[in-house]
Amino acid sequence: MQDDLPKAEACGVTITYEGDVTVAEFTGAKILEETTIQEIAKELMKLVDAPYKVKLVLDFARVEYLSSAVLGKLIALHKKIVAEKGQFRLCAIKPSILEVFKITKLDKVMSILPNRAAAVSAMMLKK
Repeated sequence: MQDDLPKAEACGVTITYEGDVTVAEFTGAKILEETTIQEIAKELMKLVDAPYKVKLVLDFARVEYLSSAVLGKLIALHKKIVAEKGQFRLCAIKPSILEVFKITKLDKVMSILPNRAAAVSAMMLKK
């Protein structure tokens, strides 16, 4: 399908494809600047506007810090994907950031897996 597509890098996020799963990996350790957050959100929303049911994994492996504004963007992205009957997973979230997801109870709403392989595999199993 999209295996032959090249890696695409936008400001703050690298997009790759594993089968029919789109993986967006954050490239910076800090997601704090409002302009960066807006650009990342715009790129991710473009993926969700695709003409097929999106299967999106967000890989947080490199992220050490993020602004609370990112949580709002993730909620909007999650809602849109769910409304379109797509799939959405987060992975490789550091313990300090995962704590924020737990405090806000977003860990109950969004599927968070320990690593990219687990997240992609979970999507490939679910049709």
